[in-house]
Amino acid sequence: MSGIHHITAIAGDASRNLDFYTRVLGLRLVKKTVNYDDPGTYHLYFGDEEGHPGTILTFFPWAHAPKGRAGVGLAQQTMFRVPEAAIGYWAHRLVEKGVPHEAIEKRFGQSVLSFTDPDGMSLALVGVAGAETEAAWLGGGIAAEHAIRGFHGIRLLLEDAKPTAAILTDVLGFREGGVEGPVTRFVADGTTAGGVIEIREAKGFLAGNMGRGSVHHVAFRAATDEAQAEMRRKLVEGHRLHVTEQIDRNYFRSIYFREPGGVIFEIATDEPGFAIDETVATLGQALKLPAFLESQRQEIEASLQPLEQAA
Repeated sequence: MSGIHHITAIAGDASRNLDFYTRVLGLRLVKKTVNYDDPGTYHLYFGDEEGHPGTILTFFPWAHAPKGRAGVGLAQQTMFRVPEAAIGYWAHRLVEKGVPHEAIEKRFGQSVLSFTDPDGMSLALVGVAGAETEAAWLGGGIAAEHAIRGFHGIRLLLEDAKPTAAILTDVLGFREGGVEGPVTRFVADGTTAGGVIEIREAKGFLAGNMGRGSVHHVAFRAATDEAQAEMRRKLVEGHRLHVTEQIDRNYFRSIYFREPGGVIFEIATDEPGFAIDETVATLGQALKLPAFLESQRQEIEASLQPLEQAA
């Protein structure tokens, strides 16, 4: 079991973030909780119907966060997968919704439509042959033949690709899958959603600054606690990296480290998933708090801005 588990980014206004990802992109709000380290801030999870690993984009919406600056040491672009024939539909939809976007281009033989969200986060839709046969969330107002099918992957902008490539191939279950110019692609075999990592090597480029519109961290999958522990052992013993102890995030259990290129990586367990505290039918409707914050619910709810979507 390998590939991306989830990607977490920084947003500005929470309601604007919710509106864009549910109304424009048609994703499901899978979980509404708070940043466990900053409970006055939402932690919003968007994904497919059940919140499967490989489909989850999460946000810390800090209203007053300064805008991030793209550069070396950060993720450059988050990529979603859509059916190959749906790229034209999405190009039209982005125009209709006033979303800044670029012309469709070819990368590694696939059609790619790049655009930005309201906070300037770089996103792309990648046309994937056969994606139309995969399950789609139909509650977001996008017809099944066009709907997003989770992540295609993520592109990292790094000074030197080799040390990070070693982590991807030796620890995280990827293999090199092709090179185009300064970009090397890594793929996780047997993985549908979230099976692609691209590294764009940019020697001498300005370092990025994390902020609004930036990816905060990239989380990779571990099927079990035992698999995660083995990955941690390889990181510490084989790559001499500092890795945290396991931290319980309620819906998964995580370890964290900064990979050699500077990006924060997480390894998260598939279990127990997002349906442990609400049914699949009601995912994302109620504010969910971990047990250690439940006694503070009244104060936390009072401090959070009401989430409102545009009509």
